Amino acid sequence: MTDSRVVDFVLSQTGLALFSLLLTVFCYFGAKRLYKYHRVWWLAPIVLAPIVITLLVFNLKIPLPTYFEYTHWLMAMLAPATIAFALPIYRERNLIRQYPLTIGLGVTAGLFLGMLSSWLLVKFVPLPVELSKSLLVRSVSTPFAMEATSAFGGVPELTAMMVLITGVIGMLVCEPLFKFMRIRTSLGKGVALGASAHGAGAAKATEIGQQEGVIASLTMIFIGIAMVLGAPVFALIFI
Repeated sequence: MTDSRVVDFVLSQTGLALFSLLLTVFCYFGAKRLYKYHRVWWLAPIVLAPIVITLLVFNLKIPLPTYFEYTHWLMAMLAPATIAFALPIYRERNLIRQYPLTIGLGVTAGLFLGMLSSWLLVKFVPLPVELSKSLLVRSVSTPFAMEATSAFGGVPELTAMMVLITGVIGMLVCEPLFKFMRIRTSLGKGVALGASAHGAGAAKATEIGQQEGVIASLTMIFIGIAMVLGAPVFALIFI
């Protein structure tokens, strides 16, 4: 390609879409590398990467349809990424046999308290209808939430945003809350993070310890499955 053709390609819709995909991947791995050496919350990939990407897309004036032309495949990868949590769960299956009641109660409490807190927020805080319906399933992992939100009349993209915000908040406040509530056991920390902060919580739990990560992953997946299967019933209860 000549220089002019290269410029024309970069400025074309296809070129911008490809650039957006590369930009997103670069920002994520860049943030991940930074966080590996500097463990501060604002360098966590789930916090830093979206902020940097949003600022760049806004300042470069990339149209959102163009940005999502190729990057939507990254969202599609969330489902197999969630399924991949099954591997550490299988390795630690003896742990599941040891604490079935505790894990079961954690899943049940996490599911209903997450939906109840969202419902109370919607009831007492005036929000647009689309946002309020998309908010109800914010406490489960993104692939499950995007599947279940249709039963509530929510918008999948808004739901994904609410899930992200919930996960980031849970990841940031977990350790102070553990100290305040005197939660010291691996089981308690894992169930709490998996139930309240889903994918981000499972990542944070894995940083704390392997057992915490396994319990958080298990809790997150079971809550997600329960949400998808029970979404029509929950919609009747909470709407």
